[in-house]
Amino acid sequence: MDLLKSTSHIRSVSTSTPERPSNCLFEEEWWLDAVAPGAWDAVQINDGGRVSARLTYVPKRRFGLTHIGQPVLTQTLGPWYLKGSDKYASEIGRQCEMAAELLSRLPRFAVFSQNFHRNIENWLPYQWAGFSVVPRMSYVLDDLSSLDRIWSDFDSNTRKAVRKAQRLVQISQTDDVELLIDLNRKTFMRQGISNLPFLPEEVRRIDRACASRQARKILIAKDEKGAVHAAAYLVWDDRCAYYLIGGGDPQLRNSGAGSLLIWEAIQHAATVTRSFDFEGSTLEPIERFFRGFGAHQKNYMSVRSAHRAIDLALALKKAFSANRG
Repeated sequence: MDLLKSTSHIRSVSTSTPERPSNCLFEEEWWLDAVAPGAWDAVQINDGGRVSARLTYVPKRRFGLTHIGQPVLTQTLGPWYLKGSDKYASEIGRQCEMAAELLSRLPRFAVFSQNFHRNIENWLPYQWAGFSVVPRMSYVLDDLSSLDRIWSDFDSNTRKAVRKAQRLVQISQTDDVELLIDLNRKTFMRQGISNLPFLPEEVRRIDRACASRQARKILIAKDEKGAVHAAAYLVWDDRCAYYLIGGGDPQLRNSGAGSLLIWEAIQHAATVTRSFDFEGSTLEPIERFFRGFGAHQKNYMSVRSAHRAIDLALALKKAFSANRG
């Protein structure tokens, strides 16, 4: 669907105030500069000298057409609204108006595909504009104030795996992002995925940006012989921590190190932020693994618009690439 007009785009917005125009760290300028350097943009609405609504996006050219989406390792993107009314009906109406205005300010596009943050519960304006809206799910620990309560909410198998790993491995912190990249690659290879969803250099850029802001931690599980069983990459801001990347040695999967790493990550997250997002998965074994930590299901919306012919062309290209691979 190639339906909307282009107007001015905004990129310089201060994030130093409590009302910074973002739902999460994935919408912050420094994050976008790391995952899409020189490639991201935003449209926004100003009201009385402050930003009242904003939509960040990453435009790309494919088949000579503009595709609006989001970068790799970025769970959500899309709109943010400044709360303007305590009356629910008034606030929903205001969001509908702002959504329509933001969409009108986007550049002309052939494809739009973004996952909106779970804060965006009012998706009707996008459906009215012809977009499809599909629910997705993550698992989130909303409140990290009581680690005892969180531990008690783990299911028995998860607690058993953590205790087993505590006897076999030690958890330590490292700055060796290459080790993480290698373990992550091994995990995908074990799953039969040869075309990795992100490149090593993309992980390195994220690591440089997060490390400079003291907003990441790389945890590894190592046994007494020095073998590294698994690694986890945690990023955060003052609102939430995210289990961004994980990986493990396929030969050492039964040690329970992955469960222990996440427990250690949760404990660290409790010292720097308020909640913990596992980022979810549609794969049943991964969903079951995350669910074992007592986190709650949280819906977020995948919002998309494309002409049928474009969808067909993209599907054929994907099938051809998979067949060739």
